[in-house]
Amino acid sequence: MGAVGHDEAAECVRSVRERLVAEGVTVAGIDGRARDVFPVAIGEVEGSALRDRVVAERARETLEVGLGFGLATLFVCEGLLALGPDARHVAIDPYQHTSLPGHRTLFAGAGLAHLEEAGVRDLVELHEEESQIVLPRLLAEGRRFDLAFVDGSHRFESVFVDLVCAGRLVREHGVVFVDDAHVRSVRKAVDFCTSNLAWSVEDEGTEGAEHAWVVLRTGTADVFHRPSDEFTDF
Repeated sequence: MGAVGHDEAAECVRSVRERLVAEGVTVAGIDGRARDVFPVAIGEVEGSALRDRVVAERARETLEVGLGFGLATLFVCEGLLALGPDARHVAIDPYQHTSLPGHRTLFAGAGLAHLEEAGVRDLVELHEEESQIVLPRLLAEGRRFDLAFVDGSHRFESVFVDLVCAGRLVREHGVVFVDDAHVRSVRKAVDFCTSNLAWSVEDEGTEGAEHAWVVLRTGTADVFHRPSDEFTDF
């Protein structure tokens, strides 16, 4: 795709995500039911920070835990398209077409539909399994990423696994961008990484009462091979 083609593609992505932000509601084709995009999805302020971070890192391979309605994915794709061809985004979402126990289908394929509409479905490799299954598999396959966005389950054990695996999957001194950092379980997992893995907080932000984020800079890979009794309480 040439430069003009990339400009057109980026404009298509921008158009779709601006409409989603403005309307705040989407209708999933699978069941025809209207769904509120917010507060599940990140807002424009956080999304812009995520997109700009992708560009600043000159990321070509990105990773996301939690596709949802696809709004964060569109911001990531917008950043990737700004950097040129041959980018790739991997997203993990076990509930894109299935439901949480005891609930109706959360997204009914709406996230994928938005990617299709924006023309970036081929850019995104989706894994519809739980992240604690997919992330170790990506590690075993030797996959590497420049930036990871973590916005999956907020249970402490899930966030902990997501962050530790993401830290091993991104390049040394790469970026892990974490949503919902105001939630205690999420913040506790972040604190482990800064206290024990030598990660640093590079940026933080908030958007309303529902979303706060933190941008983490990882350290070197050898931190995962430190002495087994080396532990700092957090």
